[in-house]
Amino acid sequence: LVGSEMCIRDRVYSMYHKYKNVERVKPSGLELVDRLVGVQRVTKVTKGGRAFGFSAIVVVGDGNGVVGHGLGKSKDVASAIAKAIEDAKKNLVRIPILNGTVPHEQKGKFGGAKVFIKPASNGTGVIAGGAVRAVLEAVGVHDVLSKSQGSSNPHNVVKATFDALLQMRSAQTIAKQRGISLEKVFNLSLIHI
Repeated sequence: LVGSEMCIRDRVYSMYHKYKNVERVKPSGLELVDRLVGVQRVTKVTKGGRAFGFSAIVVVGDGNGVVGHGLGKSKDVASAIAKAIEDAKKNLVRIPILNGTVPHEQKGKFGGAKVFIKPASNGTGVIAGGAVRAVLEAVGVHDVLSKSQGSSNPHNVVKATFDALLQMRSAQTIAKQRGISLEKVFNLSLIHI
């Protein structure tokens, strides 16, 4: 591998290495829709004056459980967004969806941002603000309740939302990991309530 490719591979590995059940997805063959979460103008003061640059954070998803996020930086907005989309396509993961909502409640945290995601009944809609909404809609969740607490920095909120989503496990995954039947998973969960 060339130096930059190795760097990207290591960064992707470090992004998802702490999660046990992450299913990475290749972008080929998917109809991905990108959503721009935010664009920041960055100023660097040099001896010749101020140098302006832009950083863009983008979420891409197929609306059917596959989602990724990326960051792009450039001197102009258009190329920053293009770079962010390419970065997001390299970081695609599959998230379990159950009847248009998430399988269970989950908290996510990244930096100063905390996100709480809770399943909702059919017809509720996506109750979420800015960055959280972009991620949840890209995943393909139609009914969900969420609350973003702490920092409102879109970079950290997106990563906190991903933290929560990557901890989600479907009933089938839990049954497989524990080596028990699907019925037993639900019976055990009813006993503990």
